Order: sequence, then structure tokens, then C-alpha cells
Amino acid sequence: MTLTDDGALISDGAVVHRIRPLESSRLQDTDFFNLTEWIRNNHNDEITLMKAYAELIQTDDLGVLGLAIKTAPTLRTSLQRVERYYRLVTDTAIYHLDETGSPAFLAIEGQTAHHPVLAFRNETAMAGFAVNMKRIVGGELTFEFVSFRHSCRSHADRYAEYFGCPVRFDSERDAIAFDPAVLDLPNRLGDQAVSDFLTAHLETEISSLADTPSLASTLVRRLTPALSNGLPQAAKIARDIGLSERTLYRRLADEGLTFRDVLAQAQSALAQELLRDSDASIAEIAFLTGFSEQSTFSRAFKRWVGQAPAQFRQQSSNI
Repeated sequence: MTLTDDGALISDGAVVHRIRPLESSRLQDTDFFNLTEWIRNNHNDEITLMKAYAELIQTDDLGVLGLAIKTAPTLRTSLQRVERYYRLVTDTAIYHLDETGSPAFLAIEGQTAHHPVLAFRNETAMAGFAVNMKRIVGGELTFEFVSFRHSCRSHADRYAEYFGCPVRFDSERDAIAFDPAVLDLPNRLGDQAVSDFLTAHLETEISSLADTPSLASTLVRRLTPALSNGLPQAAKIARDIGLSERTLYRRLADEGLTFRDVLAQAQSALAQELLRDSDASIAEIAFLTGFSEQSTFSRAFKRWVGQAPAQFRQQSSNI
């Protein structure tokens, strides 16, 4: 199928679907998700569709970013380039390389409002990265496990067979997990000089983006996966992003916010996602969002959203 700039999806010479015309050859996120949902609904096997997507996508399709990923010396430096520069490809998600423990994770974090196709999008994205990481490093690359926040809609053993490792659903994050030592594996086409040259080009491109994320949105992305381990401390978060605690507070104040405000945003966003997309009990969700008591969580959630958690979950299930 081919998508034209005027929004026509063409297959075998016939228009089979239409979306709004593209703007500067880019799809709006809702159009992209609706189109993906249409394709998914017209395919009788989601896992086969996921596999086909993963095999089709190549790092070369990403232009300079793809070349910088391939020529980076090690898998770690490849994934660091993904984390830093993938905003040049899409603004619907970011990728985060988490080396704070064992295993290490490459996680995808959505940057858009909820859409029914996002669970499938995350599966295809992780499958595409799994395939391309093995292409870049070589056949010796293995994963500890792959995890998804949503529930399994098909046969879990088919996912495990495809990824070559256990696949966990109803998890805390959408991610690929691997032994930290794997990050030191050399890339087959690694070339430091070439990679540095390409990275300089990417720095120029990313610095020209007008929609640089605010500090608050950056913090929300980092805070959300850490909430299940308790409320993150401002000093540690500041250190993780290369700021002093005082500078963190000052820059948030410039945006009219406090660290507590941002923490509440992260808790609210995660709580809404878990209530909408998981089968976890309200008591479990309270714990996963950093609360020690369900009653305290329920009061906070009603203050944030204007509804009790159970009411929000019921209303979301009817949409």
C-alpha cells in the first residue's frame, strides 16, 4: 500500500482508505493511529502483522539517524542515539535507555492521548527494534525478556517464539530487557569517526526543532516508571538529568511549577492509564503510583480528575 500526500491509501491501483491530507509530508498522530487501527482491523492475525512490520522496517529507512545508529561503536551508543534523536522521526513516542539496574531496559514511552491502537503500536515498535538490534550487532544478541503494560490479546507463546525470550504482559513498562553486559557488544559496522560526524549533523537538526519538550514533560516521562518503587526524590531526579537540585527547582519555577506539581502529573497520568488499560485493582494501582494507602490515593485521584477511581474506570470501559 502507498499513502499519498493528499491522504489516499492506494493498493493495487485503487484507493482503499482515506485520511486527512498530510502536512509537510507528515501524518498527524490521530491520523496515524486511526490508519494503523484500520489496517489492524482488516488483518486476521495481529502477530503475523507485527512480524511483517518488524521485518520490513530497516534502520536505513531512518536516514542519517539510521546510519548513526548502525555506525555507533557499541549497542549502548546505538541506543543512546535512539534515545536522544528519535524525536526527529516521530513525536508520538520517545525511547528511554534505563541502565540503573539489572536487567537494563530499552523502553517506549507514549507522548500522546490514549488511543485503542497504542498497545499494538508498542508491540510492533518493540518487535522492530528487536529485529534491527540483532541486525546491527549480530546473531549473538539475546534478550532477557520483553514486557508490555497491556494484557495479552492472542497467544503468549507465539510472542515468546518470535522474540526468542519470555514475553510478559500486564507489566510496569513497554520494554526490551537485556543483561547490561550486552550493551558493550560491538556493532558489526561500528565506526567511531563516521558515527561522530553523523551525530554532529543530528545535533544540528534537533536543535532546530521548535517544540523542545519542557522540563516538566521531561520529568513526567522519567518519574512515571519509577513510581512503583516509591516517590522519587528531587535530588536524585536532578542528578539523573544532569542538573543540581537548586537548578531543577529554579527551572520548574520558570515554568510556573513545583516538583510536587510535576510528581502529581506523573501520578495522575499513570493512574489513569492503569485504570483504563489494566486489570490491576485500585489498591494495586495506588501502590504502583507511589501511595501507601488506597484511601489517600482515591482522594488525590478525585482531586486530579474530578472522579473517583472506580467511576473513572467504569466510564472508560464504556467508551
